[in-house]
Amino acid sequence: MITVKSERELDIMRRAGHIVKMALDRIEELIAPGITTSELSKEAERVIINANAIPSFKGVPSPYGGVDFPAAICASVNHEVIHGIPNNVPLKEGDIVSIDVGAIFDGFHGDAARTFEVGSVSPEARRLIEVTRESFYKGIEMAREGMHIRDISSAIQKYVEANGYSIVRDFVGHGIGTQMHEPPQIPNFVTSKRGPMLRRGMTLAIEPMVNEGGPDVRILANKWTVVTSDGKLSAHYENTIAITGNEPEILTR
Repeated sequence: MITVKSERELDIMRRAGHIVKMALDRIEELIAPGITTSELSKEAERVIINANAIPSFKGVPSPYGGVDFPAAICASVNHEVIHGIPNNVPLKEGDIVSIDVGAIFDGFHGDAARTFEVGSVSPEARRLIEVTRESFYKGIEMAREGMHIRDISSAIQKYVEANGYSIVRDFVGHGIGTQMHEPPQIPNFVTSKRGPMLRRGMTLAIEPMVNEGGPDVRILANKWTVVTSDGKLSAHYENTIAITGNEPEILTR
């Protein structure tokens, strides 16, 4: 069932979203050649806990039979799409790394992701990041009361494909609230269904996952990390938003 949040519940989600933003801001300050994604995860966890919140991802069971997720963030480097497990491998000049952060505050979740440049990256990598970010904003232009989920999906897909990239189809955005993943699903590509009509008070995590090459992905043996099948770069951009009577409100900005 799709939940519609009260103004009190939206206030709590704004707090959760702000905590997620603080963690991402701290990661942006630290990210540089030589740092490890494990170090970034520990710092994000410190920020979240100091804000009286709980990391959303830590301890989540694997849907594919692996270990529970062991860290506070997902850190996906280069051809890794999503759900990368932080490790002790230093990031290198020219890498790109997608960082996904979730936080629970007073029972409600915030969820957002950014793809960061590590030092100086190639023009091709920078363009992929920029198109992925802009595709999110194209999508939320359609995130208005009375529109449908497919309107968001269509805007994202058209922008991404017009720029020569492909959309990951195995994973989608989602509703969010007292659970990290709530109905409805929000594909970044058009399906045969319009999806539900958007109503004021609905909260959504919209998250384009964009590949430099083809759309196909595979899951590594750790039962978490999703990578591009062709080994080409991938980027990820996500915010939690609320549907209002006017423009959508970004709760993680």
